[in-house]
Amino acid sequence: MKTLIGAAVAAATLLVSTEAAATNYTLWIHGKNGNSTKAGNYADFSYWGPAGTAAGVNKKAVNWNGTQRIGTENYRIRNALDCFCTGTNWCYVAAHSAGDLQIGYALSLYGGSARSKKNAAPNANGECGNTDGSTQTGWNIKWVDIASGAGGGSELADHGDWAVSDPLVSDLVTTTARAMFNHNTTRNVWFYMFAGSKGTLYSGILPGQDDEAVAYHSTGGVSGSGNGSYCNPGDWFCGGTLNTGTGACSDGRAKWGFHSVSLRDDGESFNHHANGNWGGIVSKVREDVVKYAY
Repeated sequence: MKTLIGAAVAAATLLVSTEAAATNYTLWIHGKNGNSTKAGNYADFSYWGPAGTAAGVNKKAVNWNGTQRIGTENYRIRNALDCFCTGTNWCYVAAHSAGDLQIGYALSLYGGSARSKKNAAPNANGECGNTDGSTQTGWNIKWVDIASGAGGGSELADHGDWAVSDPLVSDLVTTTARAMFNHNTTRNVWFYMFAGSKGTLYSGILPGQDDEAVAYHSTGGVSGSGNGSYCNPGDWFCGGTLNTGTGACSDGRAKWGFHSVSLRDDGESFNHHANGNWGGIVSKVREDVVKYAY
């Protein structure tokens, strides 16, 4: 599907090339952190790994204060989308953990709003100027890759196992994360989910398969108001199997609309953490972005 999307957009770009130069960008939206990155600085990839590592065409780091609530900081994500994904420009989006909530929140609540077309020349605050004064509805996004998505929250927040008082933790409570916005409303943008399962530290708290921070019910984009216990095929003591693609889990629970599992970690090889070197499940998203974001 991604190949077809890329070909269609490339064809559309050729059609408008005589009117304006179109540019593609890859936006990387990080998750929970200690606010160690500079919000609004699109060149600071310290959350992810070395900035010189290939990570998609014209990559930009969408930095926000990863200790604060989603609604408080979401304007940073909207600034980036306005800057690089309006007018003739198009974006690929990659997000990690709570970055899933950030892009989902932006698309669901603001993806149908009028956005001023911007010039992709950000100031120090990450804001761009208008081009011709015209607007468009929402943003030009080809697809979204999600590494260990926390769109369904984490039981670590439910049980207070993150020993911090960061406001973001309250948003990561499973019932809160799932009720924050309509996860089915993606404005027809596909979310490709990459779910890791190399989790041992909190196996007694996180249900089913997990990556040490988030369980499959969230990283697999499984719908519903409550969490569930999902595993790899053949694993015992689970409520069901997380199926790949768009199909429902083996217990009949559907995924959110426009959500598809691209990678289920059957080998239990990938944990949650990038470790400042594009590691863990982030490594698989980076590989996918390098292949398809051009």
